[in-house]
Amino acid sequence: MAVTIKDVARLANVAPSTVSRVIANNPRISEKTKIRVRQAMKDLGYHPNIIARSLANQSTRAIGLVMSSATDKVFQNPFFPEIIRGINRGAHEKKYSIHMSTGQMEEEIFEAVIQMVEGRLVDGIVLLYSRIDDPVQNYLKQKMFPFIVVGKPYKYEQQITYVDNDNYSASKDATESLIKKGHEKIAFVGGDPNFVVTDDRLQGYRDALEEIGLTFHKEYQMYGEYLSDGEQEAIERLYSSVNPPTALVVADDVMAFSIINILNQLGLRVPDDVSIISFNNVLLSEISSPPLTSVDINIFRLGYEAGKNLIQRIENPDEPAKRIIIPHKIVERKSCRQR
Repeated sequence: MAVTIKDVARLANVAPSTVSRVIANNPRISEKTKIRVRQAMKDLGYHPNIIARSLANQSTRAIGLVMSSATDKVFQNPFFPEIIRGINRGAHEKKYSIHMSTGQMEEEIFEAVIQMVEGRLVDGIVLLYSRIDDPVQNYLKQKMFPFIVVGKPYKYEQQITYVDNDNYSASKDATESLIKKGHEKIAFVGGDPNFVVTDDRLQGYRDALEEIGLTFHKEYQMYGEYLSDGEQEAIERLYSSVNPPTALVVADDVMAFSIINILNQLGLRVPDDVSIISFNNVLLSEISSPPLTSVDINIFRLGYEAGKNLIQRIENPDEPAKRIIIPHKIVERKSCRQR
């Protein structure tokens, strides 16, 4: 016979309603009572019927994840499994599950979000990107549906809870670290120019040059997603110019790995000929050849704070919007040298 709430209540010597409140982690129940009830649940092997409770509460106890591009492409980059691991930790602590959207194009991703919202598949959404004038963000704001952004929102910055690094300062620090090593010809290889993070990092790079009195060369500013088809052509063109850079600030570790391979094909060695600093500090950056100097943006914590704060927003709709900035640090390895 299945164990019921009444069985748990009898063993813990409390009312069945108290057991229900303990399952919901009601703050009005004392910690002493919670410990006693949870021990009774464990002794009896009782597991709450989460689906039934969700239906009764009109809650799915699930959060949606929306990524910037197709899932198969996203998972080529170690950034995304790590940030999802962080989100999952934050969700698991509150007994929420995760639902990921899929789609190859922006329109498909937008349709998947509409389906999640209108179909009540999730209670809230984490956007793992911040795009300039993003229709998804505009839609969620209009619907007043709980969501959180990983990255600085392009609009409604004071009205949306978001988790981010100070990408302007991180890029400025990265550029200044190259300047301190004697580099004056420094190029910037950014990600998607439609993303707010790219704009912030470009501005940090440019201001670092300007403050030291170095010239900003337009041809030193390039964009492209990791493993993009045009990457090799762009790097070849840059290093066949009359004034090639001696150092690169690269938006992403995976992109940096690809650039190192291209430079090797051109007969250029990192760091002997070209110094590289990038962002994310993924595990592979420690074992790449050479080991990559990278800005550690604490990916796991970005995800953890996003998951935790989204659920807080779901459970407390009147909670004011928050700006959560995760600190960064430069991890020095072997891809940069003194000139």
